[in-house]
Amino acid sequence: MALVSVLTPILVAVLCVVIALVFRSFQNTKTTSKPESKPKGDERPWVDEDLQDDTEISSKDNEGDDWLDSGGEEELPHVPYTPTRYQPEEMLERSKQFYSLLNQRRSVRFISPEPVPRSVIDNVILAAGTAPSGAHTEPWTFVVVSEPETKHKIRLIVEEEEEINYKQRMGNKWVKDLERLRTNWVKEYLDVAPYLILIFKQAYGILPNGKKKTHYYNEISVSISCGLLLAALHNVGLVTVTTTPLNCGPQLRALLRRPANEKLLMLLPVGYAAADATVPDLKRKPLDDVMVYI
Repeated sequence: MALVSVLTPILVAVLCVVIALVFRSFQNTKTTSKPESKPKGDERPWVDEDLQDDTEISSKDNEGDDWLDSGGEEELPHVPYTPTRYQPEEMLERSKQFYSLLNQRRSVRFISPEPVPRSVIDNVILAAGTAPSGAHTEPWTFVVVSEPETKHKIRLIVEEEEEINYKQRMGNKWVKDLERLRTNWVKEYLDVAPYLILIFKQAYGILPNGKKKTHYYNEISVSISCGLLLAALHNVGLVTVTTTPLNCGPQLRALLRRPANEKLLMLLPVGYAAADATVPDLKRKPLDDVMVYI
């Protein structure tokens, strides 16, 4: 009994230490597994899921029977390619002319309702489609809307969400930064412009046999095609303003009856500039601010 009396305090002390270590280990595990919470000011609730490029397919994702097996397509033949080569003097002159042309491009929110030849729109879309793409998957769909009723429905969807964006989602800093451009949630040009071009990225392809095809770097590829589209529109004397319809993607996709693999990336109202159009007197950064030569 005397031995037990002596050992009891020691056993209790050891048991307390063990319990403390187990509790601390549990707390550390809980802290590690808990996702880091961002400060409220860093949240970006305005970002539409359709504008997040989380569509890259991992090897685990495309192992199902509904995906095209790697190498399931015919090998492409290679053909000779001899691009036009210019003398240095002509290269310099062409580069100056092209820069001068594109330097006149502006985002224009005052668009004329005057009709634009459909064949011109067809050609600028073809030009956009010359963009490079991951594994030449060409993961883009250009939906051209000219029907007045559909354009108005698009405007209603965009303006409803944009008003919420300006008043709730975007935050004071973003709204303040836009004040000098005199923009708001009213998008009259969506009704007025003769064409609306909605650019969708295809998160993956769907083949005629129903198999899915991986589209690598789909958002980057479609973004490049959008840049070419802007240049092609300016080249023919048409104007537009790049619109990223935040939180509108699913509604517009449903309105236009696009499949689930297509995600809205950009909306462009297209037409001639209105006779009374104005643009902010913006200045572009000089070369030294945007280029590093090593």
